[in-house]
Amino acid sequence: MSYALREHTADIGVEATGETISDAFAAVADGMAAAMCDDIPAGGTRFALDVRAESREALLFDYLDELIYQRDVRAVLPVENEASVREDGDGWHLNGSARGVPLADLSAREVKAVTYSEMVVEETNDGWRAYVVFDV
Repeated sequence: MSYALREHTADIGVEATGETISDAFAAVADGMAAAMCDDIPAGGTRFALDVRAESREALLFDYLDELIYQRDVRAVLPVENEASVREDGDGWHLNGSARGVPLADLSAREVKAVTYSEMVVEETNDGWRAYVVFDV
């Protein structure tokens, strides 16, 4: 599981890969955290997430949007993201968690929103790949 930050006109892109779709989703979330903060301190408390959507792309969007919402409501940076993604009868479902590092303990740049612009969620010969552009 890995991610890379990509330059994007006035925004930032995160490209992530993983053996499974779950790994790729968690890697994108870790990439989003890296886009906000260079050095992440220890501490913080884990919190759970439960997200449903009708497609893989919508699930990734809603998952990242929920992490941004949790950042704003809890005043934490979600790091060490874990995700379990599955397709069920009603669409796609993600159960996950993140360690919430208090924003007061770090200097973080703001990621305003996740976008559908250029979004990719695809299975490859090596596993899964996701690409997301964030509005900064």
